[in-house]
Amino acid sequence: MARSVGARDIDWTLLLIVLLICAVGVLQIYSATLGMKSHSAWWKQIFWVAGGLVLMWLVVPTDYHGFLHHVPLMYIVSTLALLLTFAIGQQAFGSQRWIPIPHTGIKMQVSEFVKLVIILLVARYLTDLRRDELDVGEMLKLAGLVLVPAALVLAQPDIGTALTYIGVLAGGVFIAGLHWKYIAVAVFGVTLVLFVVLWTPLGSHFLKDYQKARLTSFLDPDEDPRGSGYQVRQSQTAIGSGGMFGKGVTKGTQAQLHFLPVPEKDFIFAAFAEEHGFVGVVVVLALYFVMIMRIVQNAQTAPERAGMYICMGVAALLLSHILINVGVVAGLMPVTGIPLPFMSAGGSNICTSFLALGLVNNVRLRRFVN
Repeated sequence: MARSVGARDIDWTLLLIVLLICAVGVLQIYSATLGMKSHSAWWKQIFWVAGGLVLMWLVVPTDYHGFLHHVPLMYIVSTLALLLTFAIGQQAFGSQRWIPIPHTGIKMQVSEFVKLVIILLVARYLTDLRRDELDVGEMLKLAGLVLVPAALVLAQPDIGTALTYIGVLAGGVFIAGLHWKYIAVAVFGVTLVLFVVLWTPLGSHFLKDYQKARLTSFLDPDEDPRGSGYQVRQSQTAIGSGGMFGKGVTKGTQAQLHFLPVPEKDFIFAAFAEEHGFVGVVVVLALYFVMIMRIVQNAQTAPERAGMYICMGVAALLLSHILINVGVVAGLMPVTGIPLPFMSAGGSNICTSFLALGLVNNVRLRRFVN
């Protein structure tokens, strides 16, 4: 007889850690936007966190196998929605990513919700193979499915979100047992494509000069300190000026004096580092580490392969966000607009992240169901 499931089986430790990160995010948004037009973002963030929790609870009761069954339909709808973005989407920060919802004043970033479809797509595809090792043909088919929405997102342009799709794909094929020689070929192929796009005349067909400069400016931000290297230099200045214990809440000069770009969103980690220093950074990164490990633990206790792939897909997605965002603000990666999970201001990302947690708890709830 199947064991009944209930709220007692929710991963409350994971949820508590996430809510702590959200609380830190709200405080940092309040501090970083003090005196700015965007100062209302901090209470809007509370609204989005509350809405995200509701969405998480709505996802949990439905058996995740039902979601996997409807993956083909969700994939088609997602692709059409991304195409629709080019027709009616609103532009901001040089990208056309947001579709306005009539009569609400809310703008939805479709590419955020597509992340969940990518997770379910990879989970279903790899589960249906029923093999311990993935061959190159199967990998290419799956990569093709993922690269279609990734290419549409890249064309918006939104390089950061497209990279998270690839992160979910990479995590899935790695767990599925892809042979190391195929991984080496894939890395070589990606490196070759990047070289052609960024450093050869052929690249002008894919990226404009200012986009290339933005992607390569982190290598030497002082080459164009007031142009393509500006964001990296200001971010590094903010992190370095935080010292060991930081300057204190609302005392961060880079954010308060408007030197740091969008300190409540893509560069919130730099603003946090300036105000809370090395110690604060270590604490937040430790929270993120425990969060990822809790999700991995849920993957290990999943009732079967599909549940394991879903949990690991969520872990890969959130880890991609963290690594890319922190890498960008530290000047270790090209500047791409990507939020820090549960900290950066923004409704679409918060809702997507909580829906992903809903999938994890959905799998967890069914670990005792036979």
